[in-house]
Amino acid sequence: MNTIVSYLRLILFFGGVLVGIQVPVFVDQYGKSLTAHYAESQRSLDAFRDEAVRHFDGDMDRLIGHYRRSGDPVFQEGGDSLDALYRRYVLLRDRLADFRANPVRAYTQAFLTPVPDIQAEVRAGFAYAVKLDPGAIGFGLASGFVLSIVGEGLLRVMAALFLPLRSRRRPAS
Repeated sequence: MNTIVSYLRLILFFGGVLVGIQVPVFVDQYGKSLTAHYAESQRSLDAFRDEAVRHFDGDMDRLIGHYRRSGDPVFQEGGDSLDALYRRYVLLRDRLADFRANPVRAYTQAFLTPVPDIQAEVRAGFAYAVKLDPGAIGFGLASGFVLSIVGEGLLRVMAALFLPLRSRRRPAS
């Protein structure tokens, strides 16, 4: 029985290491995708930003309002589209700044509070790569250690609950 428990402990540890090594890679890919989407949103707004600088002292909200107040339905719809582009830009700018603030925020954002479409894109195209930099190795070892401790704790609790029942059922000789 001790041999089986030892093997289970090793399997849990190495499984945790393998999963843990993937976490920094996922966060890195999420950050690169977030950066790419932000850069694209900037490029999408460049011409409009120039227009806002020329006519509204750089105020994008005033430019959007001008489009929406136009009597032309095409310009009004253009204002709605421009507003959507601008709101997306602001969202990505703020989320990228938060992502870059520190590693804890980067991990939190990638897993707990992501930009949903970017996280879905990264998950769909995630390349399971082994990136053996110090951060990935440390995260992998830590997650392997935690998983093996939790697994062994669960096994001990189950053994404590079920093994005494078996010994009580045996008739005394």
